Amino acid sequence: MLLDVAVSPDDRYVLTADRDEKIRVSWALAPHNIESFCLGHTEFVSRIFVVPDHPELLLSSSGDCTLRLWEYRRGQELHCCHLTSLQEPAGPQSDKRFAASRITYWSRDSCVALLCDCVPVVYIFQLEAPRRQLVYKQQLSFQHRVWDIAFEESQGLWVLQDCREAPLVLCRPVDGQWQPVPEDATVKKVCTQLRGHWAMLEGSAGVDEGFSSLYKATFDNMTTYLKKKEERLQQQLRKKRHKNPPPGPNGQTKKVKAGEASWSGSS
Repeated sequence: MLLDVAVSPDDRYVLTADRDEKIRVSWALAPHNIESFCLGHTEFVSRIFVVPDHPELLLSSSGDCTLRLWEYRRGQELHCCHLTSLQEPAGPQSDKRFAASRITYWSRDSCVALLCDCVPVVYIFQLEAPRRQLVYKQQLSFQHRVWDIAFEESQGLWVLQDCREAPLVLCRPVDGQWQPVPEDATVKKVCTQLRGHWAMLEGSAGVDEGFSSLYKATFDNMTTYLKKKEERLQQQLRKKRHKNPPPGPNGQTKKVKAGEASWSGSS
């Protein structure tokens, strides 16, 4: 199952992500020719993103709760961030599985924003391209479900959320930390337009069930095996007791004849 597609900036390669945990890098002019595979994810690959100002680098996210950095032509993993290690221990998302539904990039400060499908949180990373690594910076938490995010080079990070009163939030870096800024005329104008088409917006963006159906199914075969084994042992024990009844008062097992059993039963 194909989940995402990206094209290299020079149009030479087509990159595809699928449910089978792999990223395929193919020639654009001959897609049956495979340049490389990017292997390492342990669940479906939900999103892939070629970094615009570093076209040799690829970002990918997965149901295994990781964000990975690749040199995709060689299929080499450069860095892996485990998102579960970034969560607050008592947070509402701490016991959930989640995958990224959007990866977006801000070239001005080499910022990567990651939106996950089941939690109202946006993760912010810094891409250090020369060192080939991602550095976690912060997370932005919201009271409502976040539908989508996008960077605008001249403005900042736009956040579309499930809130009719304030459907759009603009975030900018202030003293090195991203945070929502007060509504200006532009934000108010766009929010007014969104509220005017809220039913359509809610009916399209709000019905997405995310990636919950794509996770691997797990079966506890050992528990089933032990339960059946215990049932067989109990059945064998009952049969053994039936064939060898316990001894009588004098220490000897009394065998009851069929005739005696029928006579005693009639009395």
